[in-house]
This record gives sequence, structure tokens and C-alpha cells, in this order.
Amino acid sequence: MFGRKSDMEQMAGLAEAGEEFISEPSAKQRAASVPAELVERVRQQFYNRIDPTAASGMAPEQLSLRITEAVSKIVDEGKLQLNWKEQSAIARELFDDIVGIGPIETLLSDPEVTDILVNGPDTVYVERAGRLELTSYKFRDDNHVLDVARRIAASVGRRVDEANPMVDARLKDGSRVNVIAPPLSVYGTIISIRKFSKDAMGLDELCAGGAFSGTISRFLKIAARCRLNILVSGGTGSGKTTLLNALSGLIDENERIVTIEDAAEIALQRPHVVSLETRQRNSEGSGEVSQRDLLRNSLRMRPDRIIIGEVRGGEVYDMLQAMNTGHDGSMSTIHANSARDALLRLENLMLSSLANYQSRGARQQIASALDLVIHVERGPDGHRFIRNISEIVALEGDVITSQTLFDYKGEGPEGSQNDDTGFHYTGARPHFEEKIAKFGLLAELREVLLS
Repeated sequence: MFGRKSDMEQMAGLAEAGEEFISEPSAKQRAASVPAELVERVRQQFYNRIDPTAASGMAPEQLSLRITEAVSKIVDEGKLQLNWKEQSAIARELFDDIVGIGPIETLLSDPEVTDILVNGPDTVYVERAGRLELTSYKFRDDNHVLDVARRIAASVGRRVDEANPMVDARLKDGSRVNVIAPPLSVYGTIISIRKFSKDAMGLDELCAGGAFSGTISRFLKIAARCRLNILVSGGTGSGKTTLLNALSGLIDENERIVTIEDAAEIALQRPHVVSLETRQRNSEGSGEVSQRDLLRNSLRMRPDRIIIGEVRGGEVYDMLQAMNTGHDGSMSTIHANSARDALLRLENLMLSSLANYQSRGARQQIASALDLVIHVERGPDGHRFIRNISEIVALEGDVITSQTLFDYKGEGPEGSQNDDTGFHYTGARPHFEEKIAKFGLLAELREVLLS
């Protein structure tokens, strides 16, 4: 595939060095110092000699060796002025092109990067500490970006083409990927990657980081253990999924949890978890499996709790029905600007997906099912925190009544990072005390609220 057998035998001594570039994080930076015309010359000759499809099916160690050997041979034949480190850096980029995600592969290993945003071949942004910044990373051309997008989609059995220009997928490390390609994207293929920490953060870690106060942390631990139905609302990148993961860490290890998502990103640190993922329609327009389909099926799987990554369609009705019929302790997230907007969006989703369904019926379902709405925000400095926690009380007339239990009153989230002064308990007495009492934690709840 990479040349004659005799060539491979002559290069056998490079095996050990060939394996190094797979884990070398600075290869991209070193390659950037190599003249572009030399890099492109090696790249073109390399792809003229290999079958990329066959190469991608090789074991990583074997592939790294073969790529290193091929690059060294090209450099020797062309008498190119490239030292070993520069050759290794080019080999690393070629390896990433074949089995990784191209020039942005090294960004995945950067623990400070939370989002990678590819806006065409020449524009790659990352988010660090809540702020976007332009990087020097670039793709060769539009086709290079599209090839990477197609490889990501193919890894989860999906396709990117004119018939399927929008795809949600995930990488091997759990990062969530969204791809939108022409003709929907005017200026080429767009790739958006949301990374997730390999070490899931618990409530204590979030509290220590200033996301909420110690009192709120103790309150949420009780709420999760006592099977309250919880909806986490907030904008994009506000930390909804992170908080959902942290709350799920309080679920009893003996409970059976079913998670339902478009692209699996919930990482529950529990022993009995069944993860379900939607499927998009195929090129013939069939085979789609929605969140609602999965939710209905999950009810036959004897779940103790159902966790939906994000409600965004007709599954909201089935979710509320499940909460009302024995699946207490279920959780989900929703995009909304406030807790009140979250309730309105739930109602609108129900009405838009169910013909002849009335507003009062939708509100009755919401009021009966939900116990808490936790609204999270991201401040101007990128800090994520809980803005307020509201209890859903009841339906009075045609209005869902709620009361705020905790609220953030500080000037900005940074004021809460070292103390609890920004967060306040409003003094409202929860109506769900009966549920808490069933678990024997009513006295502890009252102690927390009065602390």
C-alpha cells in the first residue's frame, strides 16, 4: 500500500520513532514552522502512493509506522531539507488526516478547550474559560473539511451529503459534534465540537467553583436523592448538561436509569445505566428513530428513572406522562431564557406536537409532573452559575403557579466564587415536603433551608 516490500524492510529501523508522533501534542506547532511548499509536496506524493481507505483500517501502531516510513522515503528521494522532527510533525498531520479529525486533532487533547468551531478551511475558533478566540489552525481546502466531517459521521453510521447536510454525532472521547454542509451552509462545511471533561464534576466541585452556594448544594443533594422531577433550563453553553450529570451522581446505585439523547453526551457515574440514542433518516428518507420513539420504548424497559438530554419536540408529552405515572426522579434539560420561559416552551412543544390539545391540559400536565426548575446562566466572563431554583406548585385557574426558593442577587457570578453572599434562600416553604418526608429527610431539608 505504501510501496514495495523491499522499501519497508529498509525502513524497519524507524519503527520505534514512528510510534512517537501519535501521542506528541506539539507536532502541529512544529509542522507550522516547515515551509508550506515542502509540506504540500510531501503530502501530495504521500497520497499518490497510498490507498486511504485501506490505511484507515490498519491498527494505529502499524499505520503510524507505515506513514513515518513513507514520509522518510519521500524526503530521501526528493532530497528535501527536512530534519527528523519536521518529518515526524508532517507524519503526525497525515495520521490525523486519515484516522483523526485533521489539523484540529491536537485541540481535542487540550484540557483548556471546551468548544472547537470550524467555520470553513481557514477559520477555526476555540473556547477557553468561556471566551472565544481565533486560532492559527487551518484545513487545506473546503474538501478537506468535508472529508473530516464525513469521517466523523461515518464513525456513528451516519452520512454527510446533499440529502443529509445536517448531522449530529459524537467522537470516541464522547465529544458532541454538529455538522452542517452545503447547500445549507453558504460558505462551506461547518463543524462544531463540544468537548466534555473526562472527569465528571460532582455537585461539590461545581460548588467549589462558584456555580452555587453550599446551602444550594446540600438542597440539591436532597432533591436528587428524594426523586424530585427536575428540569434544568438555560441558554447554549450555560452548563445544563454538566449540572444534570452532577445531579445524577446522587441517584441510588440500585436504580435502573435510562438516558435518551440525540447524541450521547450524558456520562452517568452509576452502575446500571442504559443509554439510548436517536437515529436520523437514511438517504431514502426512512429509518428515523426519534426521542419520542425511544421514550415510549424505554417505558417497557422497567426504568426507575428516565433522563432526557434535552426536550425539543413531541417527547415532552410522553416525558411528563412518565413523571406522572410512577417514574419520579426523572430529569431533563431545555433551552430557555428563564424558568418561566421554560414552562412556556414546554407548553408550546406539547401544543405543536399534539393535534387538538388544549393549553389548560398542557399546563395541568406540567404542573402535576414537575417539582423543580433550575435555571442556569453563563456570565460575561464565561462563569456558569445557577441563577435561580423555582418550585412548581400547582395549576390555579389557567396559570401555573410557582415560587422561587433560591435566587442569585449578586452583581455578577464572580462575586459568588469565594463565598455564598450572592445566593439567597427566599424563605418560601416548599410544597414538596411530603415527598421528602417519605425518604426520611424532612428534618435535614428544614435544617438546610434555615442554615
